[in-house]
Amino acid sequence: MNPLFDPAGFRLLSGVTHVCAGGETAALRSHDEALLRYVADKSRGLPGRTAQEKEIEDARAGMARLWGVAAADIGFVSNVAEGVAIVAESIDWREGDSIAIDANEYPSVVAPIAMRRNPAVALRQARGTEPDRLSGCVDGSTRIIAVSYVSYLTGERVDLHALRALADSAGALLMVDFTQASGYLPIDASIADFAFSACYKWMLGITGVAVAYWNRVRQPDWAPSSAGWHSLAPGSRGYDTVPALKPDAMRFTRGNPAHCPIYVLNSALSYLLQFDMRDVQAHVQTLTVALLHELAASQVPVMTPGDPSRHGASVCIASPRASAIVDALYAQGVYAWNGQGRVRISFHGYNSLADVERTAQALRGCL
Repeated sequence: MNPLFDPAGFRLLSGVTHVCAGGETAALRSHDEALLRYVADKSRGLPGRTAQEKEIEDARAGMARLWGVAAADIGFVSNVAEGVAIVAESIDWREGDSIAIDANEYPSVVAPIAMRRNPAVALRQARGTEPDRLSGCVDGSTRIIAVSYVSYLTGERVDLHALRALADSAGALLMVDFTQASGYLPIDASIADFAFSACYKWMLGITGVAVAYWNRVRQPDWAPSSAGWHSLAPGSRGYDTVPALKPDAMRFTRGNPAHCPIYVLNSALSYLLQFDMRDVQAHVQTLTVALLHELAASQVPVMTPGDPSRHGASVCIASPRASAIVDALYAQGVYAWNGQGRVRISFHGYNSLADVERTAQALRGCL
C-alpha cells in the first residue's frame, strides 16, 4: 500500500519512518506560506486585523465540515483543558455530584473537574477493558460522562452512540475529546454536548489553539460563568447591566484568538478536506491491522484492541523500557512516541506498508 498523502508535501526527512502522529505529526510545507501570511497581516494595521478575523471564520467553516456541524457551533480555546474548565465552571455543582471517566483517561479531560472544591466532585472510574465498563459508573449523581473518543494510552476507540444513550438515561452531559481521532476518523460531533480537540496531531496544525464545540441544539441555554472581551457580543460597552455574550460558540474565546495557529489550522484543513475521512480511516487502519499482525506473529503483547472497530490509528505496547525502546527506534530512523510506560506507534496518510514493515523489524530488534 502506497501513502494516501503525498509525502513530498510534508517536512519528512529522507530515510525516516515517521510513525508518531499521536504525539506530533510532520508539518505540511504549505504551512510556510500560512505563517508568512500571518506575519504580513499582523503588520498591516486594521485591515490586517480584518484579515485575521476572516481566517477565524474560515477555520470555523472548515472545522464544521470536518465534524459535520454548523460553523456557529465551533469556537476556539488555547487547549483542551481550558475548554473543559470553562464547561466545568459553568455547572451548578451539588454535594454528591460525580463524573464518569475511564481510569486511564487523559488528564486534560479530568483534571479541571477533579480539582474543583466547594463542593468536590466525585470521580467514578471505570477499570478493565470491557467495552461497556463505563455503564457501571453512571447513576443519578452523574453530571458528566467525560471521554476521549480514542485513548491516548492504549489506542482504544469507544462507542459514542452507546455513551450518548447512557448519558441520556442519567440526564448527564456527554463531553468528548476528539484529539486522538480528528483528522483521520469520520466525526459527527453532534453526538456530544461539548467536544474539544487539540490541532497538532492528526489535524496537522500546531500547538496554541484547540477546537471547542458547543451543541446549541442539546444545550441551548448554556453560558460560561466567566468571560473576556472577545466572549462578549459586539457593541458591548458599560457595566450597568451584565454585557451580553456572543450568541455562538465563540463565547468560549475570552481574549484574542490564537491567530497564528489558526492560520496554520486553515492551511491544514484546506489539505485534509481534500480527502474523505472514510478513506483516511481505511488507510491508517490497514496499517494498524498489519502492524498488529506482525507483532502477534512475533508474540509481542499489545495494549490496543485488535478489532478495527475498537481502535484508532495507534498501536501501543506496554513496557517498563519504553523510553529506551523509543530512543533505540529513533537511532534507527523510526520516530515513535514514549510516555506512561508504553511505546506508541501512530500512522497517518503519509505512511505506507513499507513503514509498517520497517517499524515491525526495528521493534523486534528492540524488544
